[in-house]
Amino acid sequence: MMPKMVRIVDVGPRDGLQNEAALVPLSAKIKLIENLADAGLPVVEAGSFVSPKWVPQMADSAEVVAKIKRRPSTRYPVLIPNMKGLEAALAAAPVDEIAIFAAASETFSQRNINCSIDESFERFGPVAKMALSRGIRLRGYVSCVLGCPYEGHVAPNSAAQVALRLLDLGCAEISLGDTTGVGTPLKAIDMVNAVTKKVSVGKLAAHFHDTWGQALANLYAVLNLGISVIDSSVSGLGGCPYAPGAAGNVATEDVVYMLHGMGIETGVDLAKVAAAGREICLVLGRKPLSRTAQALQAQSSK
Repeated sequence: MMPKMVRIVDVGPRDGLQNEAALVPLSAKIKLIENLADAGLPVVEAGSFVSPKWVPQMADSAEVVAKIKRRPSTRYPVLIPNMKGLEAALAAAPVDEIAIFAAASETFSQRNINCSIDESFERFGPVAKMALSRGIRLRGYVSCVLGCPYEGHVAPNSAAQVALRLLDLGCAEISLGDTTGVGTPLKAIDMVNAVTKKVSVGKLAAHFHDTWGQALANLYAVLNLGISVIDSSVSGLGGCPYAPGAAGNVATEDVVYMLHGMGIETGVDLAKVAAAGREICLVLGRKPLSRTAQALQAQSSK
């Protein structure tokens, strides 16, 4: 069931930058999004309309989405926590896709968005209804599908139940997030098998963090189950403010290199993605975390 083509969603401008302590300049965020789109990424997550009190790095998302030069072939989803966030997004710029987010862990839900899982769906109901009525594509995230920083083990069926509820709200796609990166291949397989009993594999995406160095192995495992959408972050940027110790998402460069080496098409220019990663890392004052990006840079310096 290995797919012939994989769609990559680069979450770097949102999930990748939201955990940065020092505020990233608006111009650098815009340039990053435009560079990723230019590299052929079909989906680039552009920002988040959450409270700046909780995620100050995303406080300028309205300006970001208003000022980016959009490519017709690229979608630019934004993360939305509630109706206030949706209204702010709609006021800022044309919105083609929004993402809502729930958790497979009750404790993480409380720590992340200050409400229970049930309460989170009460919030998201009106958001989904308004978005769908306006023809806006709806994407759903499930956090902590392979483990929780507070509860530890998360049962596969817990992830499946939350995924089904997101499907029932009208989500066209549901991203399964290993927020703490604790998953291993067999656990990832068990979780996806549980979810696909309730949600078809064609509506699922894999969103794996690389805290324990297992992300590529986990992705390979679930690709074999038919997953054909992967969330990744340029240069491996990221982390989660509410998951202590969680490293960044798997690096887009590493995912693209692996997929191309397997003969799987992505439509993404690896050299351009690596260049985008180097540019934002210069702004952040660090080296790219992607092993592929490091190897490419070493080759070019010979």
